[in-house]
Amino acid sequence: MRTRRVFGLSLVIGAVLFVGSCGNGGSTPSPPLPISIQISPSTLTATQDGAPASLTVTVTRPAGNTNSITLNVAALSFPTGLTTQFTEPGTGNSGTITFNASGVAAGTYQLNVNATDGQTTGTANLTLVVAIVATVQNTINTSAGVNGQLQEFMSTSFQPAEWDYQFFINHPDVTPLTTLGPQHIRIQGISEAVPMRANSSPQQPTDWDFTMLDAVVQPILSAADHSPEFQVAVAPSFMNDSSGHLDIANHLGDFVQYSANLVRYYNTGGFAWGGKHFQSASPYKITWWGIFNEYNINGLTPAQYVQLYNAVVPAMLAVDPTIRFSALELSDYDYQNGDPRNNLPTFLAPANQGGVNAPVSILSTHFYSSCNQKDTDTQLFNSVASFTNDVSYFYQELKLRPDLANVPVWVTENNVNADYSNAQGNSTCNPSQKFVADQRGTSAFFAAWRPYVFSQLGKVGNQALYHWDFDADQQYGEVDFNTAKTYLSYWVD
Repeated sequence: MRTRRVFGLSLVIGAVLFVGSCGNGGSTPSPPLPISIQISPSTLTATQDGAPASLTVTVTRPAGNTNSITLNVAALSFPTGLTTQFTEPGTGNSGTITFNASGVAAGTYQLNVNATDGQTTGTANLTLVVAIVATVQNTINTSAGVNGQLQEFMSTSFQPAEWDYQFFINHPDVTPLTTLGPQHIRIQGISEAVPMRANSSPQQPTDWDFTMLDAVVQPILSAADHSPEFQVAVAPSFMNDSSGHLDIANHLGDFVQYSANLVRYYNTGGFAWGGKHFQSASPYKITWWGIFNEYNINGLTPAQYVQLYNAVVPAMLAVDPTIRFSALELSDYDYQNGDPRNNLPTFLAPANQGGVNAPVSILSTHFYSSCNQKDTDTQLFNSVASFTNDVSYFYQELKLRPDLANVPVWVTENNVNADYSNAQGNSTCNPSQKFVADQRGTSAFFAAWRPYVFSQLGKVGNQALYHWDFDADQQYGEVDFNTAKTYLSYWVD
């Protein structure tokens, strides 16, 4: 029994050994489990200027795998010039790859990112975009604007007369005007708002009446920048000829004295006339003065205007040497007379050859896109090119006078349509047509047209753009004269 049991045991052991040593003489090992990777981002942009572009590689390894892992990038067609730098995962679980695409052709490339531990490899697909670099430089076009800068303020205008002097009487709040932010608000008193009514001999206190004019001027002096531009727009009626224009041959001296008294009234404590003292109630002076309005359609030749300007300005400066002057104030919509090429050469001729010899602070002109409500929107937009050409011509001519080369140009009247009704209710510019208010001056059209005008004029160096005018109807106004309700044009401006 013992022997057999031993034998039996021996057989069992032998059988076990036989089975265990079959084939290679040992046990068969299990294949290593694979690693896997994820990349972030999977689409990477690298720029041609060589700026570093990096992605993160995250490794997932099986339990117990502590092998060191390395990275590489491959492609069937590897981009020429592309370089890579690696931060290897090693025995950790993440690494980075940084690409430099300097000099690489722009385009999209499909690459493989590989991670290996020496036994298995994980792969992820990368889309590499090599992008063109656009360089934005801080350069200035010194030929645009004023030495490369937009230097153009926005303002508005008033025309005191018997038909509208009541605006501030009825609507005394000047907050909307101040909120608009205008600089050097323009005031153009005409008709019964011209304060000198007569030149009696002996002088009478009734020769002067500032009531209607100051109903507008005094509120404006209290508003915004307290620095309006007062345009001595027309002569008192007794100085005019039978056509209603200044009789310069017989009344130039009277107009000079009238203008000087306006400066006394607003700036230097007033003046006495006929035993009465006339003086502005405002503590604010008027620094800016415009000499005459649209002389080119109001009876004066270019030579006569130079004569007028050269006489008036010194007399006004003798009263207040701190004041400044706007010259010309040309009308533009009468093409022949309004063309600055028919006016500037005379004014800007050398002083010893008949040109201006009195100080000039600014040159001013007026621009309207139309004087006909039948003109199309396209025609109105196309007219802006003539605006810019004229401003450029102003500067061209100013450069011919070294003493005036730095004088700026202002556009002191601007709107869509210059037309208005005549006594018969017809168009003044086109008498065969019934006048119809052109509401493009306050409509959505204006919201496109005025900014375009502003930008184009600013680019050629215009330094002020004045709306014509503040309190008016839907053709011209920024606010309604009757209700003071603001139009769209107010908010555009």
